[in-house]
Amino acid sequence: MPIQRLRIAGYRSVRQLSLELGPVNVIVGANGSGKTNLYRALYLLVAASEGRLARTLAEEGGTPSVLWAGPRGAKKPARLTVQVELGELSYELSCGIVPFDPTPPIRDPFHLDPEVKSEHLWAWSGGRKVVLMERKERTAFMRDADGKRVTFPTQLWNSESVLDQLGEPHRFPRLSEVQRTFAAWRFYHHFRTDPDAAMRHPRVGVMTPVLAHDGADLAAALLTILQIGDTRGLEQGIDDAFPGARLEVRASEGRFSLFLHMPGLSRPMAATELSDGTLRYLCLLAALLSPRPPPFLALNEPETSLHPDLLEPLGRLVLRAAKYSQVWVTTHAEPLARTVAEASRCAPVYLVKRDGATQVEGALDGESSDFTEEEEDRGG
Repeated sequence: MPIQRLRIAGYRSVRQLSLELGPVNVIVGANGSGKTNLYRALYLLVAASEGRLARTLAEEGGTPSVLWAGPRGAKKPARLTVQVELGELSYELSCGIVPFDPTPPIRDPFHLDPEVKSEHLWAWSGGRKVVLMERKERTAFMRDADGKRVTFPTQLWNSESVLDQLGEPHRFPRLSEVQRTFAAWRFYHHFRTDPDAAMRHPRVGVMTPVLAHDGADLAAALLTILQIGDTRGLEQGIDDAFPGARLEVRASEGRFSLFLHMPGLSRPMAATELSDGTLRYLCLLAALLSPRPPPFLALNEPETSLHPDLLEPLGRLVLRAAKYSQVWVTTHAEPLARTVAEASRCAPVYLVKRDGATQVEGALDGESSDFTEEEEDRGG
């Protein structure tokens, strides 16, 4: 189920924004324009589907830190809302802060956790919008496989999504389908490449068709591609970046080590010797050539630490991945944006800040969003 439209409201620099998405989406903007905020807002849906919404927001500083930082009406509650349209389905999650209770002598130590105010899943059927799931704080109503409206059997955990708390997926197949879709999305932003990074050292591994978000299992992921994936594509990707180089992954007693044979050298270079940029490029190869392509693949500033000469090969890899996945790339690098956009015939989306709010360049006030006032206030 590809994303047809993304709507975000109340998240950091994003007051209200709506984007129509295509097979390839290139998001461009200056530092501070809000590119990463769009990426992170989308990632919240993955976290929600896996029961990590509260932890993910805590790692960003807690719920109050991620809410819209600009002015809002005195009567409007602080809400973070993310909505995606997936074909005939539309899912929306709206969170806020835990209400302050002045009566306890000690403030709730978990007051930075999110409180899910509302959650919805709709389907379009015969030209009308059908509610498949409707949540109000800790209570939810859903339509089961027979179309019957039922109450969720237990009280919901208020800091997590219905998606993670669904105990009978066979009874609620559409909701289960959305949960599985979000959980299959892949987001890659930071690959740890410091001297102590796991990818630089022998590591216990198994067959790894999907690279971990931090690249820790890089050697196993690359070996999996060599064994069951697009070996020719991997070899071509390495040769494009490092002409004449050859990848080697050694396995010893269940531990995998990465080496790169370079022309003119009498021995291979171990992962401990490779530059940060080389390792990051190998991570991008493993992510973009996955034998199990995700339905949605997002890369946030993949050009980080890469030599400019690597941007064109990277662009070709992104285009190859777009044959199997819907792709999202945020970038500062105009050559990368141009390569991907021209070949895919998808115009880049340029973001700007206007009065502190992230907006699409060229849009008039309010044009980049089609949230209504009612939708913005819903979940009050």
